[in-house]
Amino acid sequence: MEEDKGTVCVTGGTGFIASWLIMWLLEHGYSVRTTVRPDPEKKRDLSFLTNLPGASEKLQFFTADLSDPDSFEAALEGCNGVLLVAMPIDYEGKETEEAVTQRAINGTLGILKACSKSKTVKRVVYTSSIGAVMFNGKKIDAMDESFWSDVDYIRKTYTFVGFGTYMISKTSTERAALQFAEENGLDLVTVLPSLVVGPFICPTVPGSVSTILAMVLGNKEQYPLLLNSHMVHVDDVARAHIFLLEYPEAEGRGLEALLRPKNHFLDCLDKIKEVAVEAHLQEVSV
Repeated sequence: MEEDKGTVCVTGGTGFIASWLIMWLLEHGYSVRTTVRPDPEKKRDLSFLTNLPGASEKLQFFTADLSDPDSFEAALEGCNGVLLVAMPIDYEGKETEEAVTQRAINGTLGILKACSKSKTVKRVVYTSSIGAVMFNGKKIDAMDESFWSDVDYIRKTYTFVGFGTYMISKTSTERAALQFAEENGLDLVTVLPSLVVGPFICPTVPGSVSTILAMVLGNKEQYPLLLNSHMVHVDDVARAHIFLLEYPEAEGRGLEALLRPKNHFLDCLDKIKEVAVEAHLQEVSV
């Protein structure tokens, strides 16, 4: 483990990407403060984080919720950098698009306001999504970070429960975050990963990992999400976040840092068949 590099706050620490980031930060010599949602009955098992190497000395937990942005202030105190990963997700469609999006924007801007007031925070890295770039109806071969998704197009085109809401929320929140940073002189960069796959330490199977295994597990309702999917390994996502923390010359949106060459799902099918056989699951037929 490397020497101490300072203190970083990771919001939403129990999630797939956030928990992996915590592990990487500890391994790379950072002290970490992470936020978790309130758990009044204290039933949540955080051992997958507390048992990480170095966690007993360098990992602290704080209770916070995006619906109460002020609740993040204690976690941000004394931090050099902030990885803003927490995001409300409603894949079951229990909330309206407006409710989910507004909570995400209000929570994110509240955290950014606290960061701008801080005397120690030097950089904020916001985890956005490729979904904030590519859903605009434009028929072109390549898009860069100058492109934005069109929320009206998403509403009309993507009716899959929860999917459109998530992409609209990501697009709207990133726009609001970048505008706030520009207006208030806050050093903010954003990263836009595609479908994140790979190992995980969180206790439940991440949604993106479940999606990529849909044909193995027989989750037919997720098949449409696999067509023309782009994928990125969670290790690369972690490397990109840490790179952006450590190199102040990087600025703006970090789409190019995370997108691999296009991985069409059908190209991966042979490997998935192997996994299915090895796991004694029913072999996928095409």
